[in-house]
Amino acid sequence: MPNPFRSRLLALAFAVSAFACVTATPGSVDAGTSAHARRPVPLRPTIEKRHPRRHVQHRKRTLGDRAARIALRAVGVPYRWGGTSPYAGFDCSGLVYWAYGRVGVALPHSSYALAGEGRPVRMSRLRPGDLLFFYGNGHVGLYIGHGRMVHAPHTGERVQVVRLAGSGYGSALDAARRVR
Repeated sequence: MPNPFRSRLLALAFAVSAFACVTATPGSVDAGTSAHARRPVPLRPTIEKRHPRRHVQHRKRTLGDRAARIALRAVGVPYRWGGTSPYAGFDCSGLVYWAYGRVGVALPHSSYALAGEGRPVRMSRLRPGDLLFFYGNGHVGLYIGHGRMVHAPHTGERVQVVRLAGSGYGSALDAARRVR
């Protein structure tokens, strides 16, 4: 036997949904507006016209750019004195030696020997891949842009990215050199 309360509730729900459908139809008229004043609701969303994509000139990546990107892959590798690979670990000059070696540039594995490579660069002209020397050329890192460098600091640490200005390295910077 049907429940009279449930039947009335279903009838009310049907009436409300039917009323909502009727008032939401694009051709219906709201109270207080005329049929001519109301704009029809579009069936599809309008697609804005896009301007043709302008040709953006990208500069070619330099060897330094590529070496800096490769050195960033070593972030997190443990420091190991004399290390030259991500598997064995890196020391500071080993990281530079490895990164530039991956792009086909043979460099020495010594920060003191690296200080004689390439040409000097002013601090205001640094580009990614430039070699940064600290503490009388006893430490070297790779500049990666935006005032940061990637380096292998010392025993017990891992290869990391540091801000030059926000660390002790900014004030200890002795020289910068560009390879090729």
